[in-house]
Amino acid sequence: QVQLVESGGGSVQAGDSLRLSCVASGGTIRRLGMAWFRQPPGKEREFVAAINWNGGLTRYADAVQDRFAISRDNAKNTVYLQINSLKPEDTARYYCAANPTTIYEYEYWGQGTQVTVSS
Repeated sequence: QVQLVESGGGSVQAGDSLRLSCVASGGTIRRLGMAWFRQPPGKEREFVAAINWNGGLTRYADAVQDRFAISRDNAKNTVYLQINSLKPEDTARYYCAANPTTIYEYEYWGQGTQVTVSS
């Protein structure tokens, strides 16, 4: 059973950058596809970015592909999400997910980390 713990969120100003981390325990993620999702206040959870097992393939939501970057360090069992030029509309709880069962459904989920962006 893989457990995922996100960190790196916080309250920031528009234009700032953040790097979110997702550390896995209870099992290795080195062969698993990973992803980040987010849930803005009052809205449904939405896909942000995904990365394949070795980092060779990445995929992004259209709204973030110019400002977000997903990466992974399998030796550290960790996935990252670099977020640049933060906007108020990026305010959301960000979730890490592992092992896709469909294109947007994943087997394992973390509890999330909150990102709040003020203008």
